[in-house]
Amino acid sequence: MANVVIVGAQWGDEGKGKVVDIYTEHADDVVRFQGGNNAGHTLVVGDEKTILHLIPSGILHPDKRCLIGNGVVLDPRVFIKEIENLKKRGYLKDDSQLVIDGNVHIIMPYHIATDIAREEKKGDKKIGTTGRGIGPAYEDKVARRGIRLYDLVRPETFARKLKEVLPEKNFYLEKFLGKSPLGEATIIEEYTEYARTLERYLGSVSTLLDKSVKAGRTLLFEGAQGALLDIDHGTYPFVTSSSTIAGGACIGAGIGPRQLEQIIGISKAYVTRVGGGPFPTELEDAMGDQLRNVGQEFGSTTGRPRRCGWFDAVALREAVRTSGLTGLAITKLDVLNELATIKVCTAYSYNGQLLEDFPRDFEVLKECKPVYEEVEGWLCDISSATTYADLPQKTKDYLKKIEKVTDCPVVLASVGPRRDQTVQLSNPFV
Repeated sequence: MANVVIVGAQWGDEGKGKVVDIYTEHADDVVRFQGGNNAGHTLVVGDEKTILHLIPSGILHPDKRCLIGNGVVLDPRVFIKEIENLKKRGYLKDDSQLVIDGNVHIIMPYHIATDIAREEKKGDKKIGTTGRGIGPAYEDKVARRGIRLYDLVRPETFARKLKEVLPEKNFYLEKFLGKSPLGEATIIEEYTEYARTLERYLGSVSTLLDKSVKAGRTLLFEGAQGALLDIDHGTYPFVTSSSTIAGGACIGAGIGPRQLEQIIGISKAYVTRVGGGPFPTELEDAMGDQLRNVGQEFGSTTGRPRRCGWFDAVALREAVRTSGLTGLAITKLDVLNELATIKVCTAYSYNGQLLEDFPRDFEVLKECKPVYEEVEGWLCDISSATTYADLPQKTKDYLKKIEKVTDCPVVLASVGPRRDQTVQLSNPFV
């Protein structure tokens, strides 16, 4: 059995939660390795919908261990609420099923206040953050002044670190951003209470994963956001604040790269994006509205409508390259059921040049126009398909087209939101 990494291959929101939920059947440990509660994974099991922001999707399986790696930034309020909601519904009966690495950095109230106030101040030049404090928390991590879970569960250490940093945060909030300062005593009281709950889940994820590998356990790594939002390799500055590509699993979980054996990129059968930034295949017309409405393209974290466009092979080839994808899982294939013609972007046009490689220069990318090839649609409902043989030939042709233009095999196709509405072409764990 192989260890598998799941990453988004577009700009996030590709349906990773469902795919992770399906692949969890083959894993012993499920690991979240980056991001925060700016991500949202929606799972539909039977008629029951579950939205998770921090806890790995594998938590719906009672015999799996779920781990939150050091690369995550964690909002205690959101995390504890997720735990409470899961327990109310009969999940997470055994607390040992969930482990948080002690080196996880904690999102503090000043991170959230700063995030929101900065976006307000930018006006029409907003990046489009979720306002959850993710970026400011990563800033403090890199600046070596963050508060980790190890710090939070030690009252004296937590109070000392907060006392050191809060005056600077309040000065910035009040004098530059025009917001009210935050009270030290209030934060200490609130977060000390959170620490009592979080302490029972505290552990060393890196150490546990090493023991799992030596014991022959199977690992599944769950990323958030998408490859094109990577802090280094995405469409900067319209990116997230962490490493979303597959290499981020090593950094964010404390595991060596030789342990990552299969890397599956999740991609919609079209493309969506939330927030600002270049989007070459964006459809700002009735077709874009149709994709949004049929696909229910509204953020599970923010509720914001997503920008929609045709499948972009140029952008996806970038994800194949930077993450070393060994397979693609294509989601929301059923959203295209009613289209007679489907377009696929295979190159960009820029100042009279034909570009087949994704431009890493933002100024070039924002001027690129898509070059399309057309594929016939299947014009029928495929949502009941459970095997590749069940799919119409034209649906198979579309999947083959995706394989050809991305040079990456399709291993799974999702034909509806439920767990059972899935066609698996091959199993990356075998």
